[in-house]
Amino acid sequence: MRWALVKVVVAVTVMVVLAFAVPLGLVVREMARDRALTNAERQAAAIDPALAITTDRTQLERAVASTQAGADGRIAVHVPGDGGTAAGAGTGASAGVEIGRGHATGADVAAAARLGKAFTLTVPGGYALLQPTAVDSGFAVVEVYVPETDVTRGVTTAWLVLALVGAGLVVGSVAVADRLGTRLVRPARRLATAARDLGRGDLGVRVQEGGPSELRSAAAAFNSMADQVSQLLANERELAADLSHRLRTPLTVLRLNAASLGQGPAAEQTREAVAQLEREVDQIIRTARAQRTAAPTAAGCDAAEVIRERMAFWSALAEDQGRTSRTAGVDRPVRVPVPRAELAAALDALLGNVFRHTAEGTAFAVDVHTGDDTVIVLVSDAGGGIGDPATALRRGQGDGGPGSTGLGLDIVRRVAESTGGDVALGRSVLGGTEVRLRLGLRPRDGRGGRGHRVSRRGAGWTTRWRGAARTASPGRRSARANGRRRSEP
Repeated sequence: MRWALVKVVVAVTVMVVLAFAVPLGLVVREMARDRALTNAERQAAAIDPALAITTDRTQLERAVASTQAGADGRIAVHVPGDGGTAAGAGTGASAGVEIGRGHATGADVAAAARLGKAFTLTVPGGYALLQPTAVDSGFAVVEVYVPETDVTRGVTTAWLVLALVGAGLVVGSVAVADRLGTRLVRPARRLATAARDLGRGDLGVRVQEGGPSELRSAAAAFNSMADQVSQLLANERELAADLSHRLRTPLTVLRLNAASLGQGPAAEQTREAVAQLEREVDQIIRTARAQRTAAPTAAGCDAAEVIRERMAFWSALAEDQGRTSRTAGVDRPVRVPVPRAELAAALDALLGNVFRHTAEGTAFAVDVHTGDDTVIVLVSDAGGGIGDPATALRRGQGDGGPGSTGLGLDIVRRVAESTGGDVALGRSVLGGTEVRLRLGLRPRDGRGGRGHRVSRRGAGWTTRWRGAARTASPGRRSARANGRRRSEP
């Protein structure tokens, strides 16, 4: 905007300067010519009194020499002879008086004497003014030579001054346009910066209202929007805190009942699960009550360690329900740019869906595949599968039946997208559902993760990400799975 305004102002200023400077330059040239010719007329008029008194050569030469142009040899006097024709006209009458060196031709001098009026004609090197004056023998012609240098004297200097004035006007217009552009651009930049900060989570950012009325209105609208967003988020945190706080009463009852279960592995696991649930609820309440959101940090964890820990937690319940489980790819550290708590929550959501939506005795598995810039976590089961994967991935529209909020997969999706990855659903090698959680290992570039497309071809899956194609049929995937299979925990 700033440079566009400068360009427009420069173009307009140049047009105005040309519109005034070019005619003014022509006027200056004409004024210089008129000044030189007027001076020549004055010089010629100085000879008229002498011609009115006498036509004697000596007296006329003295009169010519008394003038500036005559002293410079630029005045010639042509006095006619007895025949009434100016000297040099080429007649047979007695010769007239010829003083000085003329530049006009004899025909021009004779024409001036015949017409009896002054005129100017172009001669080599300049102009010649022919001024006829009545004498006893007819019309004498006074010729004043005007060199070209006299006609153009001062014109070049005047044009140079006009050019400098025009350049000064253009430079001044650029400076003024730059200042005006700054007044317009600075509020716009403040508004853009505030919008970026708000998008990054800084809810306290506001824009100082300034600049033109339109930008002031935009700044006021932005501040109002930021206030409403902050208020909505505060209301959402309060609602989350209130809803979480309502869980404390049934949790208290559940904790008391778990305490009365006596001793034993099942009782200890139940009490541990209740205690962990109570800690999670307390953490939700504290987070929701926070007045400001914490700045995102580049936290990371060992995905293999988290998977082993969560599988150890769920394996006890799997044993009670007669489920077989296995893990693969967790025998060495796998660093991912995800906070430990968030990755654990995503795994609990996936494994919880397996226990919630499949029958007892259904087997499940967790596989980890590591690439150069990607870590893929596969959670598969031998259940009945998902009828509509696209609907299941939408927030709040899971197809798990009664008691399902559909938010589990949304939690997993948000964890994947925070690293530039994604989530896909498909048919597992066990015959049921496979959830593919792809975590990017490189920082996001601000445009989100690069997505991949998932298509079904028969019973196989074709997955494409980052320009690489990878196709697996059920038979090949079963062979790879059997090669990676470990003993059950």
